Amino acid sequence: MLGFMKLFRRRGVRPVLGFVMVTGLLLGTVGDGFAQNGPTLIRDTEIEKTIEMWSEPVVRAAGLDPKSVNFILVQDSSLNAFVAGGQNVFIYTGLIQRTKTPEELIGVIAHELGHISGGHLIRTRQALEEASYETILGALIGIGAAIATGDGGAASAVSMGSRSMAERRFMAFSRVQESSADQAGLSYMSKAGLNGAGFLSFMKQMENEELLPASQQSEYVRTHPLTRDRIQAVETVLQGNSFDNAKPVPASWNEEHARMIAKLVGFITPEQVPWVYADRDTSMAARYARAIAAYRQNRVTDALGQMDALLKDEPENPYFNELKGQMLVDFGKVKEAVPFYRKAVTLDADAPLLRVSYAHALIESNSSLDEAITQLQKALRTETRSPRVHRLLATAYGKQGNDPMARLHLAEEALLQRNNDYAKRQAEVAAQGLKKGSAPWIRAQDILSHVEQSADKD
Repeated sequence: MLGFMKLFRRRGVRPVLGFVMVTGLLLGTVGDGFAQNGPTLIRDTEIEKTIEMWSEPVVRAAGLDPKSVNFILVQDSSLNAFVAGGQNVFIYTGLIQRTKTPEELIGVIAHELGHISGGHLIRTRQALEEASYETILGALIGIGAAIATGDGGAASAVSMGSRSMAERRFMAFSRVQESSADQAGLSYMSKAGLNGAGFLSFMKQMENEELLPASQQSEYVRTHPLTRDRIQAVETVLQGNSFDNAKPVPASWNEEHARMIAKLVGFITPEQVPWVYADRDTSMAARYARAIAAYRQNRVTDALGQMDALLKDEPENPYFNELKGQMLVDFGKVKEAVPFYRKAVTLDADAPLLRVSYAHALIESNSSLDEAITQLQKALRTETRSPRVHRLLATAYGKQGNDPMARLHLAEEALLQRNNDYAKRQAEVAAQGLKKGSAPWIRAQDILSHVEQSADKD
């Protein structure tokens, strides 16, 4: 579900695991607040897999490997999206919630892929391509502040006001690059057999915002300069014959889009659910939003009852099973959550975040540390940028009394967060207790070598 590292907290209740928020790092320092001290990332299996599935045809049309393109959600009401740190597309939740159809969101993604293929990437030090996503986002804001103010020290102390300005200045594309990305994105959609009209309707939404004062415009308008010429160019392409073979998206995509937005509303602004979904709305999306809102507002009986009703209708839905497990963990019923997480993993074996949630429940309930480690190691095959996985592995090994392996994973976590001094200390201690020549010992040496090489570059 939505798995963040800066976890939702409520009085007297355990942190949420599934819909997890990761507070971004500002050049290696972790912010404690919710969005005050750093950007907030969201990890959610359902939303990420939906976006990946929708986008796969246009990613392939762009000549890119779908396994190499990452979609990262940023919890922010702003309407924005950008590419950075390699083939990473950062999408703000505010943008997703403003889209009316799957085609609009796919159109924005196709446009961002045009920036990747066109070499318009926001470039920072190469090291960011191996960093965690929250580190990339935090570093961009820090570097942006330094560029905007001319003060290198600003990178480690960014105020809310200057951060927004720095973000815009550092991430802004030129109108030439925007037009190029428009044309590329439309060509990808055409090759993929998708209608580009969704991108046009999204652009027209943005056109209205350009009439507003700059302070009231969305981030997307300010970082992606829009002109009437761009819109006319897109209209010209759509009037041609390149989209004659385009087909409507499957009806299931519209349902997935509705559930995606319902989940975001329920988790991020639960108090707004009654206003967004009328009492007479009995759609699955509306019920989903209500169940999540009840959970976020700590209405235990109501949340569990609504979740049971959803599971009765869709017992084989892995995300409903995960949400039930998440609720039980957060309501202090960790052992009861384990079977639901186990079923979620069984139903969707190709979902590393579900394995992480399952492993966390196993660790917290002391059910099976060996099984937790197995699940985390499987998740790590694809979640290579996740400090969270390494932190949980360190916890599991620590509970087993395996201090060298615990320290090795603390070193891995620190390395992803670019905290090289701490990574070095932990790797040195780990190496002393690991069998010389073993794979973990070699990895400890690799970490020490990486830290040394990074110091030389600095």
